[in-house]
Amino acid sequence: MLEMTYHLPSIRMVYGWLDMAKDNVRELRPRGPESEKITINLGHVDLGQIDLLVDEGFYSNRTDFIRTAIRNQIERHAEVVNKAVTRQSLDLGLRRLDRQELEAARAAGQQLDLRVLGLLTIAPDVSAKLARATIASLTVLGTLHASAEVKAALADRIR
Repeated sequence: MLEMTYHLPSIRMVYGWLDMAKDNVRELRPRGPESEKITINLGHVDLGQIDLLVDEGFYSNRTDFIRTAIRNQIERHAEVVNKAVTRQSLDLGLRRLDRQELEAARAAGQQLDLRVLGLLTIAPDVSAKLARATIASLTVLGTLHASAEVKAALADRIR
């Protein structure tokens, strides 16, 4: 008969690992909202057909149907979107501008022409003066998150 010994970590060792891990956790990127609310007008028949599909169990609710329909249309036109992103030199996805990046651009005498498809976040620590000094033009196909002051300062540069 073969005897084996197993050494299990003590509970103090496990808690020690947790304490060490807590000290090393840092936020890589602040989380923003996952989506943005929109309003659409639908005809009575279209809405009734959506409700029927929900009742039949094809979708969990109206929102599920609408999101699925939108994703299907985007997928259907994926080639066109990809070509346009390349042709227009768009940053795709999430883009974050912070004070340090804009101060570096100002120090280098650069003006930024930003073109984003997705979400552009201008950090709260960016002043309207700094944004105006460093951002020559701004095109956002999606959502722009910035302070009201920064948006007002860039209003004539937003396309």
